[in-house]
Amino acid sequence: MTETDEAGTFPAGAAEPAAHRDPSTGTVDLRRVGANPDFWYPVALSKNVRSKRAFAAVFAGERIALYRGESGTVYALEDRCAHRQVPLSMGVVEGEALRCCYHAWAYRGDGRISQIPYLSKGDGRPPRGVRGYPVREAYGLVFVFPGDPDKAAAAPLPDLPAFGSPRYRTMTYSRTVRCHYSFMHENLLDMNHQFLHRGVVGRLHPELLDFRTDERSVEARYLFSHAGGKRNRGASLLASEGIGGSDSRDVMTIRTSYPYQTLDLVPENAERPAFCLWVAYVPEDAAQRRCHTFGLLMIEKPRIPGALHLAWPLIRRFTERVFAEDRMAVEAEQRAWDEQGEDRNREVFSLILDVREVLRANGVPIRPRGACGASSVCNGQDRGPSPMAGADGTAG
Repeated sequence: MTETDEAGTFPAGAAEPAAHRDPSTGTVDLRRVGANPDFWYPVALSKNVRSKRAFAAVFAGERIALYRGESGTVYALEDRCAHRQVPLSMGVVEGEALRCCYHAWAYRGDGRISQIPYLSKGDGRPPRGVRGYPVREAYGLVFVFPGDPDKAAAAPLPDLPAFGSPRYRTMTYSRTVRCHYSFMHENLLDMNHQFLHRGVVGRLHPELLDFRTDERSVEARYLFSHAGGKRNRGASLLASEGIGGSDSRDVMTIRTSYPYQTLDLVPENAERPAFCLWVAYVPEDAAQRRCHTFGLLMIEKPRIPGALHLAWPLIRRFTERVFAEDRMAVEAEQRAWDEQGEDRNREVFSLILDVREVLRANGVPIRPRGACGASSVCNGQDRGPSPMAGADGTAG
């Protein structure tokens, strides 16, 4: 697949305006493609949604109020009171309900209004409630399903066997990056940018062994060898090469499986990965020019008890430095797009052309705010709130 021979179309019923296409190739501008909401997206760390507290989250311009009920269950509601539009994330948790801080309207976990304290028979009919989102907790993250709720039960959460394995310990990342999520997919999948990290990893030589593509995924295998230069101590520890480093050749497998991304590194002659990375890029703003990166880095424990604990700060410092350099690059790409008003990128790497096609084909058009109700993306579904059970002060 290449960028010049693809159809550049969205799923059926979601045609993109012609103004959003490259006139020279006819392809859709990838930076105008929104993340498909019909998947589970992490929107918060579980530890940040505290007992009996509300937390403000977001997906593509949709503000979401998370709260943990008395039972420990996490709920996700549209972050606005149906009365005066005050954010429900400013509210008070009572039992399994969330009460608005302004006039004390109370909401159940499904978004239905359960009580309006002062409502009398002579008052007007109250609104039905607000939207409730399917929500699940896994891997220390809170996932919501922002798309068609009828599809949530059949949509799988990511499968991360290393997360629960006693052989691995997990380092969690949560960072906002000011760029379209597609730049992040391209950055991780394209290992030809190691020159950017020369001050951290020395001179690394990546050799693309092979890659394969299907409708929803792209997977690439690289052979990495160290060609000289000073290597950060944290990099050596992360790759299970010891303090002094090694001349071993490592195989790195990177996969975009829409909408997530994974990376496994297997050192030469090793039986299993030295580390596994899982990452999701969750758009924050309605224009989707800013995304939140949630990452889980699962690191193999060495045979020496406690060694990984001692190495942890060095590994964390190394990964944060690499991430900072990548963020600098992708945010510069986004600024160029903003200044030019279009994608003038001239990519030549077939692997990246393929991942762009996968992101286009599985994404949805970004629409002006209000074109599909409160949402910034359109998927042809009615996203109205659940009806209120009763019209008096309490729900039936």
